[in-house]
Amino acid sequence: MTIQPTYESLGATLDADGVDAGLKKIILALADSVDAISQVIVTASTKKAGTNNAFGDEQLAVDVLTNKIVFDHLRASGSCRYASSEEETDELDMGGEGFSVSFDPLDGSSVVDANFAVGSIFGIWPGESFIGKVGHDQHAAMAAVYGPRTTIWIGLPAASCTQTQQARTFEVTLFPDHSWHVTHERVTLGEGKVFAPGNLRATSELDNYRRLVDFWITERYTLRYTGGMVPDVCHMFTKGKGVFCNPPCESAPAKLRLIYEVAPMALLAECAGGASADPANLPRSVLDRVVKTTDDRTGVCLGSDAEVKRFCEFMGGRKSS
Repeated sequence: MTIQPTYESLGATLDADGVDAGLKKIILALADSVDAISQVIVTASTKKAGTNNAFGDEQLAVDVLTNKIVFDHLRASGSCRYASSEEETDELDMGGEGFSVSFDPLDGSSVVDANFAVGSIFGIWPGESFIGKVGHDQHAAMAAVYGPRTTIWIGLPAASCTQTQQARTFEVTLFPDHSWHVTHERVTLGEGKVFAPGNLRATSELDNYRRLVDFWITERYTLRYTGGMVPDVCHMFTKGKGVFCNPPCESAPAKLRLIYEVAPMALLAECAGGASADPANLPRSVLDRVVKTTDDRTGVCLGSDAEVKRFCEFMGGRKSS
């Protein structure tokens, strides 16, 4: 049975929301880059490229290839001023105007050789730099999943939807003719017993985290964890429930990058009616964290409002009002 799109195209639903023309160009350009990536990762080498990114992480050949694809599409969009990626962290001039884009071109590349689902993450920010901004400043966020289907979850805050004035997170799917169609018009993160606990080694040092994991197990939550942030968080969107967390500890410090991974995924969760938390500033949203450098790293909790509140309570924060 073929999936029937609820809208004729991604462009049509962006128009219906009243999305700014420049922002629409960026979103469509990134969707085109996801289409291109979905084709090249099928046969791209998963061997080491012999190079390191700016953080010192050894790159795979597929990391380098997907990174170039995104930059090329952003340059062609005409609406991107600067772009920075986890693979190339300088704020590079894209020659356009209006927005800047932070991205992780292939999140989960450590499991791509095992043929697990992987993804791409994009944060779309106003102006010419990320420094000094907070995650709430983003005009949109996107997370692509490369699996049996290629999909993108798109989060639009209310301020980006001039027609509806309503935040929403929705899913589009890539069809065989390379067009994108809305396949999930709006997701709402509600309550449900699904958990994705990252950095489990921290339970050996953080008694509060160990007790929280014990709670999930005792309460018979369903474990859904692959080691890839994109598929694990997007599973919550598909099912409309769950919690994802990755708290740091002394021996396993924060490794998730704020502008490339955490802020965009947190915006997606909050636009879906869920919540986020910053383990270093409980119970504050991680979208309140000010960007100081492109290398900022942080722990995170994402999920339904009740599950994020539970995380804050177990991990030592006070219950949100």
